[in-house]
Amino acid sequence: MKPLLDIRDIECRYHKHKVVNGLSMHVNRGSLVCLVGPTGCGKTTVLRAIAGFEPVFSGEISMGGVSLSRPGYAHPPEKRKLGMVFQDYALFPHMNVADNVGFSLRKASADSRRQTIGHMLDLVGLGTYGKRFPHELSGGQQQRVALARALAAQPEAILLDEPFSNLDVNTRETLSLEVRDILKHEGITGILVTHHQDEAFALGDQIGVMDCGRILQWDTPFNLYHEPQNRFVAEFIGQGTFLKGTMINTDTVETELGQLQGDRAYHWPKGTEVEVLIRPDDIVPDANGPLSGLITQKAFKGAEVMYTLELPSGNRVLSLFPSHHDHTIGTQVRVRADMHHVVAFKERTKD
Repeated sequence: MKPLLDIRDIECRYHKHKVVNGLSMHVNRGSLVCLVGPTGCGKTTVLRAIAGFEPVFSGEISMGGVSLSRPGYAHPPEKRKLGMVFQDYALFPHMNVADNVGFSLRKASADSRRQTIGHMLDLVGLGTYGKRFPHELSGGQQQRVALARALAAQPEAILLDEPFSNLDVNTRETLSLEVRDILKHEGITGILVTHHQDEAFALGDQIGVMDCGRILQWDTPFNLYHEPQNRFVAEFIGQGTFLKGTMINTDTVETELGQLQGDRAYHWPKGTEVEVLIRPDDIVPDANGPLSGLITQKAFKGAEVMYTLELPSGNRVLSLFPSHHDHTIGTQVRVRADMHHVVAFKERTKD
């Protein structure tokens, strides 16, 4: 299958500073992908380059086999068959909801325009809101209108630039799942830029973790969490701590938690000093467990409680307990390691 969107070795600059450096990725038709990374990593620049708002100084962006951007050439943004959903909604305040949604349909017949607007508003759950104005809507409702407007033009793909950042946590989580369902239902390709990992995990079939203008790992949410390919991804994605260990054989590490055996083979010599990534779900409560930890911090998360546990060595790990296991700070609890994915990196050398 040929990808819908193909980005090959692009470089983008602000003045002489390289913001995107040799980045490549491809997106299949109907896929939902996300770019995540720290502030300044270049993820928004990539999205703007796809949209045609930023030039490329090397490499090429093509869609459906048609070149959109290359050095010295940029296909006009309005002709790229791309929809755009912005962080600040970008609705026209003097237009009602229906007119905002139908803004790109000015050349359509009145009947066609009315039917499309109605379908799009029903699709985003705002079928009765057509005569309202943006200031009469909540932030989540405004973002639904922005999505309906982008979809009304029947684009090849939707670009979403931090679309949920202005919303409260609960609305953000709910809307990200709704957007995924809508795009999947319509078969629309989606490319999301966000610094919220939860959004990327909820929406993305594939996620690219970026740093310094490059994609360090392009993978499924599951693999990014359980099989990070480098330490940056391991530290950036999810939560966790590192404990020192020693390789016993290709898949087993000796640590203060005991011998940890996983499904991943390392080809380092026996005795190699490593650091093992310990996720909160790797440490489970067990009244008869071999390990004791002192609770130093706790964070209630509804169905679960995240405890920070201090081990006898003084090292700390995170552990998720069911929320009915309500322990106070300063309490000793028994736990055990339950790891299927042992992720290890060679111990950092001191300068």
